[in-house]
Amino acid sequence: MAKSQLDAHRNWAARSFTLIEDIVYIGLGVLLAVSSIVLLATGIIDFVQNLLSGSFPQEIVALLDRILLVLLFVELLYTVQVSFREHTIVPEPFLLVGLIAAIRRVLVLTAEFAEIADKPEEVFRHFIYELGALTLLIMALVAALYILTRQGVKAGAERA
Repeated sequence: MAKSQLDAHRNWAARSFTLIEDIVYIGLGVLLAVSSIVLLATGIIDFVQNLLSGSFPQEIVALLDRILLVLLFVELLYTVQVSFREHTIVPEPFLLVGLIAAIRRVLVLTAEFAEIADKPEEVFRHFIYELGALTLLIMALVAALYILTRQGVKAGAERA
């Protein structure tokens, strides 16, 4: 096979894979967008129901968890958008998603701390270990983000 024919086949294959990649990114984006909207809507409904029933103080941890989950989904959607637009994997959005997920877990854990006080010492020890590991993870993610910005690594597509 001649070199020009081989190059033509490679270009066709590359364009085909790019098209498939775009279709997958669009599908992921649609799923994340719909999931985000559904989570937000059910969060609003739960918020109003808890407010009207007077159970809001007891359900605030669940609401906080839901809010941070919606934020996580939106950041994942942004990560898909950047990957779709740039056709490359950009590290910053992934680090931000990890940071939000770790902070979400720390906030939920600390909000549940009052319930843990009545549990056996083993549960408390597990709580402390998890909180320590999450703290180290958050520090590592922040350090990685700092290094990326100091080195001038392009963050990806601008939010439109």
